[in-house]
Amino acid sequence: MMARGKFITFEGIDGAGKTTHLDWFRALLEARVAPLGRSVVMTREPGGTALGETLRGILLNQPMDLETEALLMFAARREHLAQVIEPALAHGDWVLSDRFSDATFAYQGGGRGLPRDKLEALERWVQGGFQPDLTVLFDVPTATASERRGAARAPDKFESESEAFFNRTREEYLRRAAESPERFVIVDATRSIEVIQQELEEIVASI
Repeated sequence: MMARGKFITFEGIDGAGKTTHLDWFRALLEARVAPLGRSVVMTREPGGTALGETLRGILLNQPMDLETEALLMFAARREHLAQVIEPALAHGDWVLSDRFSDATFAYQGGGRGLPRDKLEALERWVQGGFQPDLTVLFDVPTATASERRGAARAPDKFESESEAFFNRTREEYLRRAAESPERFVIVDATRSIEVIQQELEEIVASI
């Protein structure tokens, strides 16, 4: 029987630069797992399924109550786990996701201020004890991220938030990383693309 695959997530505040490296990192993983007869599934949150992508459009653009927002994030995640992530891992494939539950703690918890115990209850209900095998956290000062976002496309409702919001979001990401050091690798995303990719190569070699 084929061994279970690995689940890797990319995290960071908007403007940290993680999206810049996703396709490149997928190619790096594919080179690693293809000789083993495995594939790499790349996905994202919110999203990843037909229902999840519908909810993504609502979540990123429609105003709503904070608890509604958190519940919809976890609803999309439950479908994502059931339809995409768990089947791929069981098949022996590796999954690379642009965000997962750490983002909900960072944005709805840290940024928006939803009490952590509510998020933890939802996390237990939706995920049990399931967590990524590896989370790569792209970390930059909020001022740097703000400059990068300003040069990007028209912002969604999260990207339009204040610097204070992103300070709180970043702090929660770093708290989560400190809480689970065996799972997180923090990447200094202020550096050049070439230097970051060299570090990512080292990370893949160590998995």
